[in-house]
Amino acid sequence: MDHRGGKATRTASKAATATSKISAQGVKGLREEPSESPSAPGATRPNSRKCGAVGAAGSLQRRSIPGSPERPQVRARGARAKKALLDAEDAVEGQLVSAAKLEPPAAGPPLSRVSSRRRGSARAAGEQRPPPEPTEVPRPGPLVSASGAAPGGWNPRAVLDKLRLRRQEISLAAETVNKVVDHLLRGLKSCDSEFKDVGLLRTGSYYEHVKISAPNEFDIMFKLEVSRIQLEEYRNSGAYYFVKFKRNPKGNPLSPFLEGEILSASKMLLKFRKIIKKEIENIEDVVVQRKKRGSPAVTLLIRKPKEISVDITLALELNTSWPASTKNGLPVKDWLGTKVRSSLRQQPFYLVPKHAKEGNGFQETWRLSFSHIEKDILKSHGQSKTCCEINGMKCCRKDCLKLMKYLLEQLKIKFENRKELDKFSSYHVKTAFFHVCTQESQDSHWHTRDLELCFDNCVAYFLQCLKIEHLEHYFIPGFNLFSRDQIDKISKEFLSKEIEYERNNGFPVFHKL
Repeated sequence: MDHRGGKATRTASKAATATSKISAQGVKGLREEPSESPSAPGATRPNSRKCGAVGAAGSLQRRSIPGSPERPQVRARGARAKKALLDAEDAVEGQLVSAAKLEPPAAGPPLSRVSSRRRGSARAAGEQRPPPEPTEVPRPGPLVSASGAAPGGWNPRAVLDKLRLRRQEISLAAETVNKVVDHLLRGLKSCDSEFKDVGLLRTGSYYEHVKISAPNEFDIMFKLEVSRIQLEEYRNSGAYYFVKFKRNPKGNPLSPFLEGEILSASKMLLKFRKIIKKEIENIEDVVVQRKKRGSPAVTLLIRKPKEISVDITLALELNTSWPASTKNGLPVKDWLGTKVRSSLRQQPFYLVPKHAKEGNGFQETWRLSFSHIEKDILKSHGQSKTCCEINGMKCCRKDCLKLMKYLLEQLKIKFENRKELDKFSSYHVKTAFFHVCTQESQDSHWHTRDLELCFDNCVAYFLQCLKIEHLEHYFIPGFNLFSRDQIDKISKEFLSKEIEYERNNGFPVFHKL
């Protein structure tokens, strides 16, 4: 009897069994057992798991991660026994890289700094400026649905069901907020002030239909149209501007807020806040909260019938061409189409009173705002015009955004006594989500049955942005939301580790509802 032949047979049998187990584990989304949170002393972290897709034949289809060598795939049963065993053992050790990280553009050059705004620190918004160099964004292939429950045993649909707002609760909250806002609008229009021509613009997650948990926060813009102005860009930031007025024979209604030639955001906001406080005195169970440092909003607290926070932001409306810094922004051509992009760019843009960071202090400036465009994008988010309509195909885009928002929200609650997450907001999550939508432009890539896979792609993209410290503003490509002057490296590393922990353990933070 040939012992070598018997040994080879046993080896082949083991290899086939190992290969079969690996394939089965890949379908179920193999995870490590939950370990302690990385923030706890002496905590251990399981091996990082990448999202994966299952092919029609049940074999794992993997995408290569940028900058890392491709691992050989596990061979089928017909391969040489020794090679199959080695591949199977290698796959177990490596946990099988089962999907690519979506890599955002490389960070652009740092913003130039100057000592004074009076000496070359500003650039006219209409000037031709060298646009940011376009960067190639790796586009992952089509998503393939995974069968069974989500990796790690968590059920995204169950989480979304618990986050769904009740219609009666929504109706009551909206009615309460509308009464307060209408009262303020009438008061501003009736008083003899610089704000008598304000209009209303409803923005934010409630009006974008991506609000989670409870309808207890609303964002309202009081817009004021201004004309004959000149924008001067602050330190080539692309996002922050000084506002000057051109000569106007009819006079300038905002002249009381000028400091020399510059429109003072703080002076204007101070007067606006004073009028709001006076009007609120006539409304029962509503108070103006203390001003938050750096916030452009006047925050109201409605105490009855339930506590509701309302952020009211004053915004300047400009019906002119968008600033040059936005030329290569809004990359929706392959997603929503060239015509839609052109139509969106024909809408007005807005400036809100927001200070730019300058060393250890702040510079009084106005910041570009495109919240109304973001609302339009989320309203008509599909490549097909009928996406998510009654008779159209349903996608999971908004569900992914809700889960991303909820993930950050729960982590901020979990670590509310720490400062590392203070500077992160839902806007960072939404910006990353828009970039994933740009890369995965086809509606078929967002089928509802692929929710867990699509969500994992969003998480992977956000993690990569944290890792390379670069999250490109969706409308202003030259503005990095994750630059170190915006958010320090330690905070980004902390959030990255916590998200990795949640991802590797089936998102235990979602179960704390």
